Amino acid sequence: MKTSKMNTLLSSLCGCLLLTVSSCTRESKDTVEAYVTTNNRSKDFAKEVVKTQKAASDTCIVLNPSTRYQVMDGFGAAMTGSTCYNLLQMSAEDRHRFLEETFSVEKGMGYSYVRISIGCSDFSLSEYTCCDEPGIEHFALQPEEKEYVIPVLKEMLAINPDVKILGSPWTCPKWMKVNNLTERKPYDSWTSGQLNPSCYKAYATYFVKWVEAFRQEGIPIYAVTPQNEPLNRGNSASLYMEWKEEQAFVREALGPAFKQAGLNVKIYAFDHNYNYDNVEGQEDYPLRMYDDEVTAAFLTGAAYHNYCGNREELNDIHTQRPDKELIFTETSIGMWNDGRNLEYRLMEDMREVALGTVNNWCKAVIVWNLMLDSERGPNREGGCRSCYGAVDIDRTDYATITRNSHYYVIGHLSAVVRPGAVRIGISQAPLQVTHAAFENPDGTYADVAMNEGDTARRLEVTDGKHTFCYELPAKSVASFRWKS
Repeated sequence: MKTSKMNTLLSSLCGCLLLTVSSCTRESKDTVEAYVTTNNRSKDFAKEVVKTQKAASDTCIVLNPSTRYQVMDGFGAAMTGSTCYNLLQMSAEDRHRFLEETFSVEKGMGYSYVRISIGCSDFSLSEYTCCDEPGIEHFALQPEEKEYVIPVLKEMLAINPDVKILGSPWTCPKWMKVNNLTERKPYDSWTSGQLNPSCYKAYATYFVKWVEAFRQEGIPIYAVTPQNEPLNRGNSASLYMEWKEEQAFVREALGPAFKQAGLNVKIYAFDHNYNYDNVEGQEDYPLRMYDDEVTAAFLTGAAYHNYCGNREELNDIHTQRPDKELIFTETSIGMWNDGRNLEYRLMEDMREVALGTVNNWCKAVIVWNLMLDSERGPNREGGCRSCYGAVDIDRTDYATITRNSHYYVIGHLSAVVRPGAVRIGISQAPLQVTHAAFENPDGTYADVAMNEGDTARRLEVTDGKHTFCYELPAKSVASFRWKS
C-alpha cells in the first residue's frame, strides 16, 4: 500500500461514516463505534458509527457482565531486530505515521503489547547475545539493540506509554552451553545445546542485567519467558530446555534473582506449541513445572504458540490450573500458508489467533514480526526465509506498505478492548458468526465478531440498556465499542 493510500487509511481511522440499518427499530441518540474489515478489502478497517436502537426481537445477542472471565493485558506484535531495522529505513514522517496508526489509542489501533528478543532471534541482523565473552561481568547491550530496537521502542512509547513489553531469549550465551546434561561438554553453537546447570546463577544475573539495562533506557520490561520454543533444537538460534530444566532454572536461579533485585517482572513458562512438539515426557509442560510449589510461586503462568497442535489445549491447561495465567506469544504467516492472501487468511487467523485464544482464557495475544520487507527479511542463514510480517514494506522505497491478516486481527481486538478489560459472558451468536465480548475499565462494552459465511449476517446486540443492529458483511470482521 503506497503512502497516499496509507494516508487514506489513517483518515478513515479518524473519520466517521453513519450507518443506517432499516431492519432495526426506533433510533436513540447513543452511538456505537465500529471498525470493519472485509476479506476482499472493500472495507479496510473502516471506522463507522452505528446508532443504538430499542430491541427489535427476542433473538438479540445478549451480553452478561455478571459472568466474568480473564482480565486482558493487551494485544500486539513482535518488535524484532528485522522489524526495527525496516522501520528505521522509512522516512521519519512515514515511520511516525505508521507507528501512530498502530499504537495510538486516540488516533489508531491502540496496539498495547509487544515482544522483543533477549539477544538475537531468527529475525535479527546478526547472531549475538549480550554476553558473548565468558564471564557475566562482560554483559552489555549490543549494536542491534542500541541502534535499532531501543530507538523504535522509545518512539513507540512516546506514542503509547502504556504498551507492555515481553522479553524472550532464543539462546543463552554459547559459553553457558553444554552438549547434554550427562557429559556436559562445551557446545560452541548458536543452535541447540543445553544450559549448563553450573551457569544457572550467571544466566539469571544475565536476565536481571538485561531488564535493568532496558529500564535505564526508559523502557520498562513487563514480563519474560525463560526460553523461546524450548523444545525446538533446530531454530537458527536456540536452546533445548525440557520442563525439568526450566523448572530448576526458575526455582534455583531466575525467580530468586528477580526477587533479590526487586524486579516486579512476570515470568511465563514454556513459550511453545500446543502439542509440545510431540516430545515424549513433555506434554503438559507448564503443569509439570507448577507441581513444584516453589517454582509455581515464581511463575505467573504459561505462554503458547500455535504452529502445531490445537488451541483447546489452552482450555485444558486453564481447567487444571485456573490460578495461573495464559498468554499467546507467537504465530506467523508465510509462504506455507498463503500468508499474503487476505481473502483466505483473514477468516482463519481471526478464528484461530484472535478469538480462538481469548475465548480460551488468554490474557494477551501477540503475533510474530510486526514488519518485514518485501523479500521477507532482513533474515539470517538458518532462520525463516518464508515468513511474512503483520505488514510488509517494499524494500525498493521503504514507503509502500501491504497490511496482512495479522495486522488486522490484532487491530480489531486492540481498537476496542483496552488493557484491564474483562471478558464477559455472551449468548449464542447467529450461524457462522463467532465473537467475544468485554467490559472495559472505563465501563464501556466491546464486542468483536467475525462472519465466516458467504452472505451477510444481521447482528442485534444488547447489554440490557442499549441495543444496536449491524449487517455484518460476508467474510468480514467487525469490532464495536459503546457506553453502557
